[in-house]
Amino acid sequence: MEFSRRNFIRLGALSSLSSILFTKASAESFIQKDSFNSEKDAFKLGMAGYSFVNFNLDDSLKMMKRMDIRYLCIKDFHLPLNSTAEQVAAFHQKLSGANVTGYAVGPIYMTKSKTEIDNAFDYAKLVGVDLIVGIPNKEDLEYISKKTEEYNIRYALHNHGPEDKLYPNAKSIYDLINHLSPKMGICFDMGHNMRDGREPSADLKSYHKRIFDIHLKNVTEATEKGSTCELGRGIIDVPKFVKTLRSVGYAGKCSLEFEKDMKDPLAGIAESKGYFQGVCDAVK
Repeated sequence: MEFSRRNFIRLGALSSLSSILFTKASAESFIQKDSFNSEKDAFKLGMAGYSFVNFNLDDSLKMMKRMDIRYLCIKDFHLPLNSTAEQVAAFHQKLSGANVTGYAVGPIYMTKSKTEIDNAFDYAKLVGVDLIVGIPNKEDLEYISKKTEEYNIRYALHNHGPEDKLYPNAKSIYDLINHLSPKMGICFDMGHNMRDGREPSADLKSYHKRIFDIHLKNVTEATEKGSTCELGRGIIDVPKFVKTLRSVGYAGKCSLEFEKDMKDPLAGIAESKGYFQGVCDAVK
């Protein structure tokens, strides 16, 4: 890493400060006053909806509003797949009230039948997003490729690490889709990629033209035993990753997915956001 001693100390201080301040009454004002989603970078910070699996939509949006995170990948436990147009309109109204935009739906599992695929595309169209994050069967990829062209909706396959026999890492997805529609891509989970022994920055550089979405997280080990953790505490070189995002001109969302302490995630998400912003501010 090409960091000066001053920047290195600054990053450490920022990460520690975000944790300390969040435990005090002034946490909300500290978090709200920053504005990560500036025009400095083409990529924007978001939240992967799965982080809020234990919370209803209202409480999830309260957390996002406190942290000034403005983009959400929508999960079906907040907006069911069988929602009506009226329910979708009410959902978007709630998001708007929190200054949040739903930019994608998923991950959605669709491994039982093509009907699940058809329903997912109808759902995305009704919700009004242009990106589905999904986990399909390999034999359905050609069918999905045609659907992306028919609906003009992109489809990003999510990698889930060494336990995932379908799509463990970004390369496994790229090798299956590189000959298909350019609307077929990858939701790049950098943590699971690392757990499968593949360095995230290298794979981002190699496959960036097909990476439509990124799940930001860190992990404790580059093995199946590795667990997810706060962004600044794991083994992934986040400053290098940010430099790679800029060098390849990535213009999608980088969505925090916090899978540690999922019944009490706010402090960890805030720490991760503070660290990521500190890195983005310090890296040249």
